[in-house]
Amino acid sequence: MESGVGSMNKRFGTVTIFSSVQWLFFIFANTVMIPISVGAVFQLPSETIAMMLRVSLVFTGLASIFQGWAGHRYPLMEGHSGLLWGVILNLGLSASSLGMSFTQIGGGIATGVLLASAVTLILAAFNGISLLKSIFNPMVMSVYLFLLTFQLIFIFFKGMMKVSDQGTIDVPITLYSFALVIFVSLLKLKGNGIISNFSILIGLLGGWIGYDLLFMSEGQQGAASAGEVSFTLFPLGQPNLEVGIIAVTFFAGLMNLSNTVASISSADTLFKKESGKREYRGSIFFTAVFTVIGSGFGLVPFTPFTSSIGFLQSTRILMKTPFFLGGALLAVIGMIPPLGSWLAGMPVTVGNAVLFVAYLQLFGTAFNSLNGKTFNSDTIFRLAAPVLIGISLMNTPAALFADLPVLIQPFISNGLIMGVLISILMEKMVNWSAFEQFELKNN
Repeated sequence: MESGVGSMNKRFGTVTIFSSVQWLFFIFANTVMIPISVGAVFQLPSETIAMMLRVSLVFTGLASIFQGWAGHRYPLMEGHSGLLWGVILNLGLSASSLGMSFTQIGGGIATGVLLASAVTLILAAFNGISLLKSIFNPMVMSVYLFLLTFQLIFIFFKGMMKVSDQGTIDVPITLYSFALVIFVSLLKLKGNGIISNFSILIGLLGGWIGYDLLFMSEGQQGAASAGEVSFTLFPLGQPNLEVGIIAVTFFAGLMNLSNTVASISSADTLFKKESGKREYRGSIFFTAVFTVIGSGFGLVPFTPFTSSIGFLQSTRILMKTPFFLGGALLAVIGMIPPLGSWLAGMPVTVGNAVLFVAYLQLFGTAFNSLNGKTFNSDTIFRLAAPVLIGISLMNTPAALFADLPVLIQPFISNGLIMGVLISILMEKMVNWSAFEQFELKNN
């Protein structure tokens, strides 16, 4: 009997260890390129970018732990908002068009982020959860989930393809990425319980080793060096009163609340629970706190990662302990430069290929969020119009909007933002239940 219990404990311990490492790689792969890309666009020195990366790893690990412990209390990664990442990059790239310096734009971004965080803290303090849920109702969240799925899949699909200096695809590396997608998919679908659950980790480590063996001579760009770092407050620019930049960032920051609603409601479905105001308030509070602190180091605002649902569905490991350990490991790595530099050497194409498979599950989450709802020829507009317009904008070159006011371009060219906005407006302006009742009467 005792040997049986010992064997079970040993197996549980092994699963916990490997699950923790799997969480570590997942969170890291979703984090590493964000501070690096922002630093590059704002033309920051390498030591400042190294600082941003290290702080990002530490804060992302800690934020995830605090959210799982006292925020929404689910094992959902807390990371940099993809929505705000796109807006910040867009504003940085528009510096010359706006006739502003990078520090002016960065300072306006910092002010907008701080103001948006203040509003979200007020919402958390004064029970604004009902207002939040009324704006981001279930149909809006379904639209958001569909658009988020498409946006992420587009990003990772493009990231799988290695582009040469001449602007053409590097065929061997790209074929390797697609082979890795097939390999991880087969592990997920055909492997036994343990292999299927750890298909993401096997894919990342096996894909990395295979890449080094086959393409070592190609050289892989490192994400950051382990050299000196420069701890500078507000490296993008000191907070200022650039009203246009502040307005754009502030609005995007409020839109970022849709991530919180979508993440918690999707987790409720997965875990078969129902979160109350306490969980929503806790989640908003920790997101705002880490966003405020992170803005001082030039970090993109934080948010619960709805895409974590796809990862959980892929691994089928819903325990919190591995999640906490993975977050703690990430924070420790951020404090030890050589470890961070080693992980930063992971080939970008490998990470994108494996995450592509992980996020295929997110489409199921979006589909299931409809709860079996049926549509008629009229009501289908409430889903089809915002989703298809959003996808169309995602595939429209941003250069086509160059003649529009520069401060409007980040919104119009962002399919996710526009799709959610259109959905919110349609839900508030159209009485969809009347169309449903009309259909019932005719039948």
